[in-house]
Amino acid sequence: MDKQKFSRIFSRQALKKIFPPSKTERFFEALFGDPEEGAYDIELKFNTLIDNRLEFEFQLKQRPGRCLACNLTYGLPQVFQRHPIIDVEGIITKISEMIPEINITGWELGYTKEISPSLHVIPLTLFFIKEEN
Repeated sequence: MDKQKFSRIFSRQALKKIFPPSKTERFFEALFGDPEEGAYDIELKFNTLIDNRLEFEFQLKQRPGRCLACNLTYGLPQVFQRHPIIDVEGIITKISEMIPEINITGWELGYTKEISPSLHVIPLTLFFIKEEN
């Protein structure tokens, strides 16, 4: 399988259709009652293909004038896993539809990683097998 092919399929624009910016607003509205209360924006990004794994990540990007580190992002993988607005299962279904030649067999959310004070990421790994034609 070709890493470049997946990079093209999972372009920033394609992933914005799967996880649009409006989901961030809806997520914070559900949590706080006001989307403006959120300290970060959430974006889905494709990283790479390694063996039979597709590596994505949710990027948590600090909003101007907000403190990302102060917002307990370390507990978010468990929240994301179950939250109906984030809808990880729905994201995986849409990703699967974009690449019918593989069969996604499982997935996992990793622990929050602090890349910088203004960027934290939550890894999303999809495991797959290639469909035999």
